[in-house]
Amino acid sequence: MAEKTSMTALIVDAPAAAFRMTEIEKPQAGRGEVLVRIRASGVNPLDTKIRAGNAAHARHPLPAVLGIDLAGVVEAVGDGVTGFRRGDEVYGMTGGVGGIQGSLAEFAVVDARLIARKPHNLSMREAAALPLIAITAWEGLIDRAAVKAGQRVLVLGGGGGVGHIAVQIAKAIGADIYAVDSASKGDYLRSLGATAIDRDAQPVEDYVAAHTGGRGFDVVYDTVGGAGLDTAFKAVGKFGHVVSALGWGTHALAPLSFKAASYSGVFTLLPLLSGEGRDHHGEILREVARLVEAGKLVPRLDARRFTLADVADAHALIENRQAQGKLVVEIG
Repeated sequence: MAEKTSMTALIVDAPAAAFRMTEIEKPQAGRGEVLVRIRASGVNPLDTKIRAGNAAHARHPLPAVLGIDLAGVVEAVGDGVTGFRRGDEVYGMTGGVGGIQGSLAEFAVVDARLIARKPHNLSMREAAALPLIAITAWEGLIDRAAVKAGQRVLVLGGGGGVGHIAVQIAKAIGADIYAVDSASKGDYLRSLGATAIDRDAQPVEDYVAAHTGGRGFDVVYDTVGGAGLDTAFKAVGKFGHVVSALGWGTHALAPLSFKAASYSGVFTLLPLLSGEGRDHHGEILREVARLVEAGKLVPRLDARRFTLADVADAHALIENRQAQGKLVVEIG
């Protein structure tokens, strides 16, 4: 029986257009690449922005296949690839930006440097929820701020996608972790070992006084953006470090500068867009897998399940801020 040379994929033809299911040519692995049979595709807010035409920084021209994160099984290995073989279960942040085919399809050819073996104690669905948010959290806390045991770490938006992973990574390191979010997420954040702070009940000055004696936090990770970054500048202590994954807008630097504190931005897409630093994404995912397998990191998923036929419903939940955890599309 001849091998099938086409595959099912979802295409978005123009900004704000509906998804179109169609058959396209099945890709072939080139040098340094692996062909992955996709079992699950993580849905991120960035996916909805790209589809709407509001993510120029992602540079993903339409028509295109969306989907940044994937989990699946290696189907074939290209020349020069030594770290993977057919049948390996893998996960990674591999496309859906920069003109690279995304994961809302049956197969994808991916740069082998971008993936790692899937944590053995996670399902495909759970693993596909992790790559973008875990890499973003890791780059901020470990690569930029070099968080250490015993430091006071504040995560703004601690119950969100990047936030809940950042909380768990900081906790695993041994930091004293505080998380700001809505009161409805308080119990969940406490279950992760964080001190939960109600964003609507306590202004920044009050929780800085209450939890640091007015000294400020050693590290503040802003996962919210906008006014969240201004809050981070107020919350950080002398010689501290602010990290943001959403450093948009215009901000006064005086609150940061007067404390001799530092600021770092995180742009997780850069290796995909530029080709530089891709090995490090694979390294991060290997470290994340170790934390997951040690029981120190668990992704929080929305209970609702999706297939390629109802991806638009998942996008709508994110756009309307109704997701209760990460959303994942199951494929095949």
